[in-house]
Amino acid sequence: MTISSGTADTGSASVPAGSAGSAEAALPNSLEHWAAVRPAEVAIVDGPHSVTWGAWNDVSDRLADALKRRGVGSGDIIAVRTQIRHEWLFVSEAAAKLGCALLPFNWRLTPAESRHILLDSAASVLIFDDEDPAAFAPAYEGLGLKAVISVDNADAGLPTLAALIDEGAPTPRMSAGRPNLIIYTSGTTGKPKGVAMGDVPQTQEWAEYRQSVREADPQQAGARSLLALPMHHGAGPSVCTAALTAGNTVVLMRRFSPEAALALIESQRINHWVTVPTMLNRIAALPKEVLDRYDVSSLRSLRTGAAPVPDSLKDWVRSYFGEVLHEAYGATEVGMIAHLSPQDMRRKPGSSGKPYRHVRIRIKDEAGKVMPVGEAGAIWVKSPTVIQRYLNAPLLGRDTIDEDGYFQVGDVGRLDADGYVYLTDRIKDMIISGGVNIYPAEIEAALIRHPAVLDVAVIGVPDAEFGEAVKAFVELKSGDTLTSDALLAFVEPLLASYKRPRSVEFVSELPRNTMGKVLKRELRNPYWKNQERNV
Repeated sequence: MTISSGTADTGSASVPAGSAGSAEAALPNSLEHWAAVRPAEVAIVDGPHSVTWGAWNDVSDRLADALKRRGVGSGDIIAVRTQIRHEWLFVSEAAAKLGCALLPFNWRLTPAESRHILLDSAASVLIFDDEDPAAFAPAYEGLGLKAVISVDNADAGLPTLAALIDEGAPTPRMSAGRPNLIIYTSGTTGKPKGVAMGDVPQTQEWAEYRQSVREADPQQAGARSLLALPMHHGAGPSVCTAALTAGNTVVLMRRFSPEAALALIESQRINHWVTVPTMLNRIAALPKEVLDRYDVSSLRSLRTGAAPVPDSLKDWVRSYFGEVLHEAYGATEVGMIAHLSPQDMRRKPGSSGKPYRHVRIRIKDEAGKVMPVGEAGAIWVKSPTVIQRYLNAPLLGRDTIDEDGYFQVGDVGRLDADGYVYLTDRIKDMIISGGVNIYPAEIEAALIRHPAVLDVAVIGVPDAEFGEAVKAFVELKSGDTLTSDALLAFVEPLLASYKRPRSVEFVSELPRNTMGKVLKRELRNPYWKNQERNV
């Protein structure tokens, strides 16, 4: 599908540009605004596909019209399960025009895992790009969705996105703002829970907080951003939103490859790139002759987060890309927490940054007492975007959010005298592998279903490429035998590939306290004792 400022082929859909309406009628910095004032300029680059502001708006108008004909409207949730592709942005803007919420979720989840999200969220629409739509059918069959749409595969008898675009009328529609984004995460129970990220009062404090986040890494007019992060995490959509708001071009990278990323930075003259440390580690591992082959001088900012960033990696990034590295610390339930600028990285080594405006951090001990400056404890955060409940769930308890509105994010850390935060450990058992959150309880629940397994504990162990790798310690029932290959084959249909253990160790008995709880720290310590940080 190649879309330009004129008529273009979108599979079966013929998409004329030019129905943007007037800039005066549109919200400032919206798709409709840019389509009115710069209709022929390229907004999205996705491999061979180029999408102008005018064409993007036309396609979104037509898609919104087709969805409305199926009864989709304000308050509905559109679930999107796709890889990185320009069609995701079409759906996002159609949702904005209809007043719908947008629920992106991981395309690697099994049908059973996906069905839980669709049921729990009460989504009305599902759009997905699986190569084999029939294999994914168990995720949605019988749910009574208003629409189930395959992006580009008509073999399963489902309408394609191109068919809907062709069906819809290009009636100009004005969005009332960004669609409410719902991101699914998990807690210690291992059950995925939805966070409605825009479901907070938009007060003056909220506006000032949002402005401080933008000012920490501003986009100048005419800049170009590289998107290489998945859309089911808050970071991917935020790259698109930042580029759209500034009226800048976003360049999509469907599958990350270290050398291909450098080639894109050079050929597309990329100015902004948001990464996870695993990506930077893979680039740093390239041979010197490959690194020297590319001109990366166009980069003005390179932002990383979602996992701890070792100082050694920061030093290498600065030596190769220049003084452009920003570190971000955040959590889905509270939003962005802190930012570390290129200047502060040398002044505050080991820090994850200073809190944004109107973000407050408390460090507490196990009894809930606030700790003094310099002492480590549990990190509690209060921000203008902190949630009070998960989607379709009761209010959070005091063990998660205290009487003053501070949310326990699950990390251990400290504050220095200047208010900078330092992460030192993790309270929750969550594993971060390649910037992706993985929850041991969910993996343990799958492993223990094997009839030979008595008990199991899953931890994260150091991994040079991904930061952490999933490792399972398994205690077998008396007299039973089992191999690691057989156990991994058993959980293959139960867990997405990235959640499956990379190694399995069989033990005679798991370490437990007097209450019978497994002591995971005893399992972790041999692997983490010589590491920079235990997080």
